[in-house]
Amino acid sequence: MRRFQQIDVFTSRPFLGNPVAVVLDGEGLATEDMQRIARWTNLSETTFLLPSREADYRVRIFTPRNELPFAGHPTIGSAYAAIRAGIAKPRGAALKQECAAGVLSLRTEGSKIYVRSPRAKTTEMKNVASSFGVPLAPPAHLLRVDVGPVWLVGEMTDARALAALKPDMTAVAEWTTSLGATGVTVFAPSGESDCAIHVRSFAPAGGIAEDPVCGSGNISVAAYLRHYGRAKPSYVARQGMQLGRDGRVDMRIEGDEIWLGGEAVTCVEGTLAA
Repeated sequence: MRRFQQIDVFTSRPFLGNPVAVVLDGEGLATEDMQRIARWTNLSETTFLLPSREADYRVRIFTPRNELPFAGHPTIGSAYAAIRAGIAKPRGAALKQECAAGVLSLRTEGSKIYVRSPRAKTTEMKNVASSFGVPLAPPAHLLRVDVGPVWLVGEMTDARALAALKPDMTAVAEWTTSLGATGVTVFAPSGESDCAIHVRSFAPAGGIAEDPVCGSGNISVAAYLRHYGRAKPSYVARQGMQLGRDGRVDMRIEGDEIWLGGEAVTCVEGTLAA
């Protein structure tokens, strides 16, 4: 039996964020076992915590179909679970997590946990927006952002148009696969006082038609804004409303560093027969 938690991330209220399954005792499980469990939980990501010689703990992150080098909401959810279970104890407010993307710095601030993203690699993709079939705001280009997961990021004119978006998932899956991308993340100005932008993320090629609240997608939006010289030092993004969620993502841009943050809450706790 292995300790198990299901953490809702980017919310302080259960069932409004993005859930991640966390197996707290991952040592001894083969890769095939981890992938099998991730298929069974059928969440966008399932993580497994392991001992580390370089950090407070090591995490492996799986979608229902494959392993990821890094993902945002599983990182924050795993850190929350590790702290809560006594596996990790922040030194002051600092924490280190090892994953396939390297050793990442985390910090706690009140009820929120922040992670410094892997360095974003960006590539402009001009004259390809029509392939997605989305009415993007001028200049209607996409930015390819690689933070482990690879997102094609575009901006729409307003939140209403973003909310009404109904992409052809088969076409998106074929198109993103042909470009070596995880999926597409689209954002728009929110028009609201308590958040700056609304965000939606689609990754049907990986078995996730729409990610409720996507950490790496929001990191990629921050990289997009920085690339085009429009990044604010900090802002809040909102995501998940079309799926009955209401996630709030805290973004900070500190020079070359992008920090992703948010709250988390435990929704399920028990043991896993594995």
